[in-house]
Amino acid sequence: MLIFDADDTLWENNVIFERVIDEFLAWMARPDLDRDGVRAVLDGIEAANAVTHGYGSKVFLRSLGECVARLRGRAATQEESARISGWAAAFDVDRVELIPGVAETLAELARRHELLLLTKGDAQEQQRKVAASGLTRHFRGVHIVAEKDVATYEELKRTYALIPEATWMIGNSPKSDILPARSAGLNAVFIPNDHTWVLEHGELDPADGKVLRLSAFGELLRHF
Repeated sequence: MLIFDADDTLWENNVIFERVIDEFLAWMARPDLDRDGVRAVLDGIEAANAVTHGYGSKVFLRSLGECVARLRGRAATQEESARISGWAAAFDVDRVELIPGVAETLAELARRHELLLLTKGDAQEQQRKVAASGLTRHFRGVHIVAEKDVATYEELKRTYALIPEATWMIGNSPKSDILPARSAGLNAVFIPNDHTWVLEHGELDPADGKVLRLSAFGELLRHF
């Protein structure tokens, strides 16, 4: 069984957020607080909101508003709120940009193995992206969860009677894909993405022989 992450593993996602953040930092930077300083404040707000409100573009825009309030020392004005709301259009798309090699690699892997899709975030938003990807037919099941933690992987093990040594979690996020899957006893494949969200970073054990490190999605065919 091969379990696939979605955002930034099958299609580009965080690069869209980073483009908005780049504009936001340019807007909010000031002589006494540069772009790095603004980003540090925003990262802290996003981390807190992820725990309380989850993930997705709506929570992200909320975080931008809270960051404005934090830095300005007051609630966002109507004009500022309108500017933030305008960025919602960046996430309102009817297609996704598949990462090179994904379509053909998944098609081949689906002939050899059973595949699952596991993604976290706002259910409606993630379902829209899954549908837009055109990849649904390859998966035995699609699971959209609020958080990808050890309990999530344990639940998948029970649901599908997974054999841990024959199951691999494939993704770009150490925090959500690799570390919790390993803690649940599954194997893992780490495929880094240059645009991975900073809050999804994490340290992997270089001595862990149950984590396969690849540089491109298409390399999966050499191993599975």
